[in-house]
Amino acid sequence: MRHFEVRYVEQAIKDLEKLERKVAQRIYKKIDSYVSSPDPLAHAKSLSGKLKGLYRFRVGDYRVIFEVAEDGSISILTILVVAHRKDIYKK
Repeated sequence: MRHFEVRYVEQAIKDLEKLERKVAQRIYKKIDSYVSSPDPLAHAKSLSGKLKGLYRFRVGDYRVIFEVAEDGSISILTILVVAHRKDIYKK
């Protein structure tokens, strides 16, 4: 079983800070839940077009865009953007 580590870029942290506290906590919990599962990418959708190579998690009306990098035996999920579904693909 691979070990997954989660990292947040500065923009993702700012995005989460702008949200209501309850919503942000729900997103953090859901990301932790996905990452602690045997295969987090089973909960993700690969994106296409200008976002090809990236993935997204769906958390209610919010989307979490991330990329995956391999660092030896550790897979790193880097959270790039968190936004409402109506705005996420405009960033």
